[in-house]
Amino acid sequence: MGKLVSTIFVTLDGVYQAPGGPEEDTRDGFGQGGWSFPYADDDFGRFVTGVFGRVGAFLLGRRTYDIFASYWPRVTGPDDPIAGPLNRLPKYVPSATLTDPGWSGTTVLRGDLAEEVTALKERTDGELQLHGSGALARSLLGLGLVDTVHLLTFPVVLGAGRRFFADGMVPTAFRHTGGSVTASGVSIQSYDTAGRPEYGTFALPEEEA
Repeated sequence: MGKLVSTIFVTLDGVYQAPGGPEEDTRDGFGQGGWSFPYADDDFGRFVTGVFGRVGAFLLGRRTYDIFASYWPRVTGPDDPIAGPLNRLPKYVPSATLTDPGWSGTTVLRGDLAEEVTALKERTDGELQLHGSGALARSLLGLGLVDTVHLLTFPVVLGAGRRFFADGMVPTAFRHTGGSVTASGVSIQSYDTAGRPEYGTFALPEEEA
């Protein structure tokens, strides 16, 4: 079975909304889109290129799909390390409203999310990759279907915006598998999911208190 790998960009205060541009996602009056751009240095580029080099298929939330579909099909170089895989490989979008996707290779998923994604993992050769797509990523974490999370934390605080690790998420433990910090200060940390959290206490045993 293939792995479902989620790559998510967040600020120091946990915001994932609109990292790529001012008009990317203005829900709730958010006006600080494009906050990741100043930190996109060579280290960042090498990491992202490496991720795209392992992809077998893409699973995208509807909003991220629309953003990607408006841009990447116009980047036509077959050797582009990001546009090449995005334009060539299968793309899957869980949606009840997307009826006529114009991006070649797109399949709309309309069935039960857990069943559909489990089936995708079973038949994908290489990683099934989820980029951005915060709401979908949270749902799949809650269903226990995400295997790996690449969490890129950017050295900026916005004070507003939609947060990825929001209240109501299913409690989840992670195992750290690697990390680095780019020259511009982006912390890139990779985690495998590890079931539910364990709990304990630092209190002294009652007989020693």
